[in-house]
Amino acid sequence: MSEIEKPTIEFPCQYPIKVIGYAAPDFREFVVSAVRVHAPDLDLEAVEVIDSRNGRFQSIRFVIQATGEAQLKAIFQDLKQSSRVQMVL
Repeated sequence: MSEIEKPTIEFPCQYPIKVIGYAAPDFREFVVSAVRVHAPDLDLEAVEVIDSRNGRFQSIRFVIQATGEAQLKAIFQDLKQSSRVQMVL
């Protein structure tokens, strides 16, 4: 059997990220400030907030200019450390 290879990402690239967490008036700002540490050029106009049907959760969607795998790992790790964030995709 041959080993299945992971798809490779060529950097730099446009990389979409979706963060799901508990709805709060400042959740968008929380996510943006955490991401801007690693991606300072994040376009605030392109940050999309979608409320869940019952209003308990929010989905924050945006695209960053990814520079490398280390940057993506740092963003995901910082976001996942918060108890406010349920999932990062």
